[in-house]
Amino acid sequence: MNETYLLRGAGPLGAKPVDVLVRDGHVAQVGNRPSAKGATVVDAAGLVLLPGLVDLHTHLREPGREDAETVETGTVAAALGGFTAVCAMPNTLPAADTAGVVEQVYRLGRQSGRCDVQPIGAVTVGRGGTQLAELGAMADSAAGVRMFSDDGDCVSDAVLMRRALEYVKAFDGVIAQHAQEPRLTEGAQMNEGALSGVLGLRGWPAVAEEAIIARDVLLAAHVGSRVHICHVSTAGSVEILRWAKSRGYPVTAEVTPHHLLLTEDLVASYDPIYKVNPPLRTGEDVEALRAALADGTIDAVATDHAPHPVEDKECEWLAAAMGMTGLETALPVVQQAMVDTGLLDWAGVADRMSVRPARIGRLAGHGHDVEVGAPANLTLYDPAAAWEVDPAESASRSRNTPYAGRTLPGRVVATFLRGRATVLDGKPQ
Repeated sequence: MNETYLLRGAGPLGAKPVDVLVRDGHVAQVGNRPSAKGATVVDAAGLVLLPGLVDLHTHLREPGREDAETVETGTVAAALGGFTAVCAMPNTLPAADTAGVVEQVYRLGRQSGRCDVQPIGAVTVGRGGTQLAELGAMADSAAGVRMFSDDGDCVSDAVLMRRALEYVKAFDGVIAQHAQEPRLTEGAQMNEGALSGVLGLRGWPAVAEEAIIARDVLLAAHVGSRVHICHVSTAGSVEILRWAKSRGYPVTAEVTPHHLLLTEDLVASYDPIYKVNPPLRTGEDVEALRAALADGTIDAVATDHAPHPVEDKECEWLAAAMGMTGLETALPVVQQAMVDTGLLDWAGVADRMSVRPARIGRLAGHGHDVEVGAPANLTLYDPAAAWEVDPAESASRSRNTPYAGRTLPGRVVATFLRGRATVLDGKPQ
């Protein structure tokens, strides 16, 4: 049986403080001084109470790359970041392209118990881009897969993409596209522009992302099937999405915390910690992404948590792997980029980091308002708890955070998964 907790003086979505009683895995009471005999009291004065965060884009690396991350270590990091559910990307070894592999990841998540793990299935066999994977079998598996992606690689073949969109309609699935035209990005190392020329690094043009998004929103509209665009990074992509949504096309999109805060200028250091896919873009792109998240053109924040072992990042730029960790820093970065700038309030953060991601990922039990009867998937956050990021303190098995040495503005104090504390006083339980 779950413990009983009384969150004393919590501020739901930053509103007027109330007491919230958590019992038997649900929110039992919301108000002033509820009956709470025997409850563990959590002092929540000055804290923001949010629905548990949901990440649509996490790399847990297991099976196959347990040197970088495991489901256990990744879900501890997720809980510390305030997440109660994460969607695990399929670029594992072997790829999550069969019912057997997605069920393995699903079972590992249940065993960990730190947060719910929903596997994302590969669109194509081995993520090779030539043959559809067993989409129906993965949907019918114990994991109940509803989202499919070849993330790390684009489904660049238009006919194959159309077939995938048609196939998943039968069970209300969604194709999550890594929008990157491979012929335009061969050997690309950073955003294409004046700086790439100065640094002597092959450029990654914005049009490589935008062309795939334009094609896929048109395909989704033609087929009448849902497409989700991963890690949007350019102002041009925003305009295409805004146009598609104005026409009622079935498209959703996400942006990463690092694309809301960091710019290509950091690449001038040649530090591979800033090497990521898609690349860091210009300040103008960052402003467009923030505005799009604020007005709802971009639906969700997703971490694209991409852990790598030390040897894959602490090397010369050209040899380094692409990717950054992000689970433990996502909410503070969103606070800095969106809340402290006045672009979103805490209700908006809850919508973009819990409500909409849960809806897009079809994650029942997550993304609910903090109200009586709702599942007690909750996050308590202190927006005033500034802290300096130290990679050595990360729960992730990897240390490739781009925020090392930076001061971020807030920190998760507690996380509850169906009424059970997975984090208390900032420490995993």
